[in-house]
Amino acid sequence: MSSAAAVNRLVVFGDACGSGRMGLDAKRRMRAAMYGAFAEAYAAVGVEVDRVHQEDRGDGILAALDPGVPPTLMVGTWLDSLFQSLREHNAGSADRLRLRIGMNAGPVLDDGRGLVGRAVDVAARLCDSAVARRTMELAPGSDLLLVVSDWLYANVVAEGGRYVEPETYRSARVRLKETDETAWFHIPRLPAPPLPEDRPVSGPGGAHGSTGRAGEAGAGTG
Repeated sequence: MSSAAAVNRLVVFGDACGSGRMGLDAKRRMRAAMYGAFAEAYAAVGVEVDRVHQEDRGDGILAALDPGVPPTLMVGTWLDSLFQSLREHNAGSADRLRLRIGMNAGPVLDDGRGLVGRAVDVAARLCDSAVARRTMELAPGSDLLLVVSDWLYANVVAEGGRYVEPETYRSARVRLKETDETAWFHIPRLPAPPLPEDRPVSGPGGAHGSTGRAGEAGAGTG
C-alpha cells in the first residue's frame, strides 16, 4: 500500500472475545486459529496476499482491502466463510474462538508505520464497543458478531447479495471516545442479534424493554 496518499478502502478490525483470560498456550492456539480463519475467508473471495494490508493487533487483526475488492463479498461470502471456519474449529477444540468484527470504509493512509484514518478508528471502536461486547455475552452460543458502520449498511449491506441478509441486522448507537454514531449488528444464523436494550432493565418505574438506543454503560469483559 502506497504511503503517498489516502485511498478509499474497506477496513476490517477483528478481536477475540475473552482473550485476556487465556494463558500463553491457549492464546497461541487462539491466534493460530484466528489467522487461519481469516486466511480461509480471504481465499473464499479470491483475495490474494497482495490485495490486503494486514496488521497484527495481539488478540486481533486489522486489515484494509484493495479498492478493487467488492465490499459485498466481504459482508457476504467472506463473512460466511469466516463463520464456517470458526464453527469447524470450535467443534473439535477445547479452546473456543469467538470473534467480534468491526467494518467501515473510507480514506486510509499507510504512513510507513501502519494504517491511519478515521475509517480505521471507527472500525476498531465498533468492534471494541460496549454494545458489541455485551451482545456477545447475550449470545453465548454464537461464535461471530459483525458490526458495520451506518454508511456501510446503507450503501452495501442494504443492497443485499449472496450471503448478505440485511433483514437480520439491527441498529444501536455506539459511543466510544470521539465516536458517537449508529452502527448495525449481525450474528450469522440468528434472525436478530440480542442487543443489550432488548433485555428488561429494572428502574424506579419497574422493568422496561427496548429503548431503541444501546448506550456504552455496563460493558462486560467479553
